[in-house]
Amino acid sequence: MKEYDLIVIGSGSGMNYVNAMLDANPEMKVALIDKDEPGGICLTRGCIPSKMLLYPAELVRNIEKAGNFGIKVSIENIDFKAVMDRMRSTISADIDGIKQGYTYMPRLDFYNEAAEFISPYTMKVGEETITTQMIFLCTGSKPAIPPVKGLDNIEYLTSDDVLKLTELPESLAIIGGGYIAAEYGHFFSSMGSKVTIIGRNARIIPEEEPEISILAKKMMSGYMDILTNCEVVEVKNSSEGKVVVAKDRGTGEEKEVVASAILVATGRSPNTDILKPELGGIETDKRGWIKVNEHLETTQQNVWAFGDANGKYLFKHVANHESSVVYYNAVLKKKIKADYHAVPYAVFSYPEIAGVGMTERQAVEEYGEDNIMIGFYRFQETAKGIAMSLGDEFVKVIFEGQTQKILGAHIIGPEASVLIHQIIPLMYTEGQDASPIMYAMDIHPSLSEVVKRAFYSRIPPLEYHMIMQAYGLEEAK
Repeated sequence: MKEYDLIVIGSGSGMNYVNAMLDANPEMKVALIDKDEPGGICLTRGCIPSKMLLYPAELVRNIEKAGNFGIKVSIENIDFKAVMDRMRSTISADIDGIKQGYTYMPRLDFYNEAAEFISPYTMKVGEETITTQMIFLCTGSKPAIPPVKGLDNIEYLTSDDVLKLTELPESLAIIGGGYIAAEYGHFFSSMGSKVTIIGRNARIIPEEEPEISILAKKMMSGYMDILTNCEVVEVKNSSEGKVVVAKDRGTGEEKEVVASAILVATGRSPNTDILKPELGGIETDKRGWIKVNEHLETTQQNVWAFGDANGKYLFKHVANHESSVVYYNAVLKKKIKADYHAVPYAVFSYPEIAGVGMTERQAVEEYGEDNIMIGFYRFQETAKGIAMSLGDEFVKVIFEGQTQKILGAHIIGPEASVLIHQIIPLMYTEGQDASPIMYAMDIHPSLSEVVKRAFYSRIPPLEYHMIMQAYGLEEAK
């Protein structure tokens, strides 16, 4: 049995502070375990490869809009294989560099195999048994596969598999209506596939503010078909292709979508079935995510879980934040709490969507409807928005009513993932104070002006929703 000072499972954010730990302790020995290619999900099959595909998709969409500005242009050809090869070659080079780095890291043993607990602090890795008194579980997640009749009997894609494609599907049915569906629907439709999204929720990207979901569906329907409130009940093969049978959850009516390929995009699920955490004295919730306290320690002392493994927020930047919390607590023996009050995110669909902090519903639940204000402004009402011929895209900011405290912000429109960064830093100040944006100068004309104007245009929720109704962005009651 080999003994180590630290076992790390997962080579993504789990490795963030390992170099510093090895440098600080010349006697330290670390076992790094990853059954997949090293680098973590973000690099190998998540954020980075998908965004390398979504940028050319964005170029296609922008070229298609050129006619709005008197520019006659057409796309002669899209080399799908070249788009995919560029992504794969870049990612492969990064993975190879990481592998080589692990080879030369002193006092680190890299096990490119699955691991499982056999008792507390003791694991089996391949044919080896290893033990330690400190473990970092950064085990990531995998595509969730719903229990749909017939799905086991046909070939289908997941967000992992699409990265291996060399030929563009003529048509694609996407099961799921969340951010993965929105992003890959954008990508494949821009490349030339006929895309149909089938979501079981009443709204696409249902975690978003309702009015953002409504506008997203309206705009995205211009380049793909979107079925919402539809439960997929069966998939099957036919002479015409793969058939997805979906039942309208309101009317019970069945609809059939025929496509040459199916992408299952119904979220993520934990990897703990491989790990057997119960043998290590580590509890999981009913879905299989590892339970942690506010310091990210599991139910077994000195075993820590972060990133996708604990199921809180499945974002790389959250995993990076959590890795620093674990480093302070496990290594430096501090008592630092993970801070999730202002978790930012972006959906790289077309239109782009981004947000940070509370939704309006969360703010109402905590502060009461009479104690919040909403800032709102449309891109088309700024000079830059007019120049770009923008429509109903907007910025929404949620404030505590009696102060300038920012509770949350939500953006749908061009560069949303960039514009939200005007707001994120302010939410990490002591008072989450809005005044720096309100009193600073913005370059004119620039897209950033839409954020400032939203900060100045504060109205009560009732008035805000009357405006949303007038713009056709309010759900029927």
